[in-house]
Formats: sequence, C-alpha cells, structure tokens
Amino acid sequence: MAAKRKVRDSLTHLIQRVDEQPAGKISPDTVPTGFPSVDRLLGGGFRRRDLIALGGDVGSGKSALALAFALRTAALGYPVVFFSGEMDEDRLLERALAIQGKAPIDDMRAAKLGEQARATIGAAAVGMRDLPLTIHPLVGQHFDEALAAAWPHHPALIVIDYLQLLPPPTVRSTQEEDNAATLRALKAMALERRVACLTVAQLGRHTPQRDNPRPELEDFGALGAVKHHADVVLSIYREEMYRPGGGVEGATELIVAKNRNGPTGFVDLYFYQRFLRFEDMLDPDR
Repeated sequence: MAAKRKVRDSLTHLIQRVDEQPAGKISPDTVPTGFPSVDRLLGGGFRRRDLIALGGDVGSGKSALALAFALRTAALGYPVVFFSGEMDEDRLLERALAIQGKAPIDDMRAAKLGEQARATIGAAAVGMRDLPLTIHPLVGQHFDEALAAAWPHHPALIVIDYLQLLPPPTVRSTQEEDNAATLRALKAMALERRVACLTVAQLGRHTPQRDNPRPELEDFGALGAVKHHADVVLSIYREEMYRPGGGVEGATELIVAKNRNGPTGFVDLYFYQRFLRFEDMLDPDR
C-alpha cells in the first residue's frame, strides 16, 4: 500500500506540474545548452538526472564544444561546474575568452591583438565575470573525491573533460572496465544529485579509415556502457578531417546517436577553429 501511495503521489505531482507549466516554456528539469538547434532536437536541452556523453575524434573540438555548452548554459542563469583533467583554470578561461570574444587564441597568447580585439576581449571578460560557472581541476584518488568540489555550488549541469581521466569508483583490470564502472557511477550520481552530467569521452574504437568515418555508438568502447547507460550520446563529425577538400571548412555535424527521451538525428554547427568557437548554423549568433 505504501508503494502504491508513493506512485499515486508522484503521478499527482507530475500532472500538477504539467498543468501549471506555461505554454511554450521548458520544464523545470530541463537545462538548455544555449544552441537553439540542439535544444529543439533535445526537447529543450539536457535534463536533470540525465547522463550525456560527448565524443569525437582527436582534434575534432569536443573539449571546445563542452566548454561552449558550459558557457552558454551559465549565460542563461543555470549554475555549471566544469571539471578539467588537462587544463587549469587560467588556461580554460583563456579559451573561454577566445570563444566569447571571437579572438584568435594564438594572437592572445602572443600578445598580437589590436585595439578593437582587446576591447572585445575586455567586454567578454566583463560579461563572463558574474556567470554562475565554476572551474575545478579533475584531481583526486577516488571518484567521489574528484567530484566533491561541485556540490557546494548546487549545479544544474556538471561537465567532465574527460571520462578517461576521472578516477573510477573501484579500480578494475582494464581501462575499459574502469570506464564502464565510471559511467555507471556518473549515471547514479546524476540521479541522486538531480543534475545533468555531460562527460567528454575519447573514441577508443573509432576507425577513421572506414568508408563512413562518422562516429558510432560502438566507437565509445567502455564495454558498451555508453550505449547502455547514457541517456543522450552526442558525437562530432567534421568531414574536412577525413576528406581534405571534400567538405566545407568548419562545417560540423553534431550527431545525436542516442536520445532516450526523444528523436535522434543531427544538428549543423560551424567551428571557427581560430577562436575554438562553435556556432549554430541555423540560428547563428548575432
């Protein structure tokens, strides 16, 4: 009887929430990505309690896209915590300024920016100053220890760059077993903490030489854990990487290979490699 009452109460709460939701407004458990085409395909964006995997070949821009998601989501007022296993906060903020200010990152590093570019970077810095975005290094000997810094910030979205650098909950015999255990733990964490969790992942089984080099679910490896445990699986494909001269430079397919709660498909993005910046091709930034 207690279980039936619990289900009844949950259904009552759900129906009440649906009835009270204004027309055209996203549900309270939705966390927008800030890319209009991505949000349309995903029914408004990521969802709390979901695990999202983002993969791509080496050099495809997956870390830049993960940072873009973090910046755009934070700009919409949603608290975001970004964990990086490869870069410290200064390096990530340098990338963020290049993305937001549309400035060549090499020119920033070499102090070759002109007056207008410096002004644009300054404006970007002012705009980023109060974003609800926190950056932490991905350090710690254990899974829980590595992610503990997130919880005081009450995030709506956690971004992990990247899966293979996150300590597993328990050490297994192989890297693939470690990755599978980590993915299961991330899904459990997303459920328990009611956050959307996006993890960047390397494609350990991707074969660029095959006829169609677009990433597939099996390319993530991890003993099929991404395919089974992730709610949304995104992968980046840039034709220019595999067929030089055969595709438009910067043109990017963001493939939604799995979507537990909606359709699959792809979204057209454009990658400005000099700025490490992705933009929505159907709804470009003004």
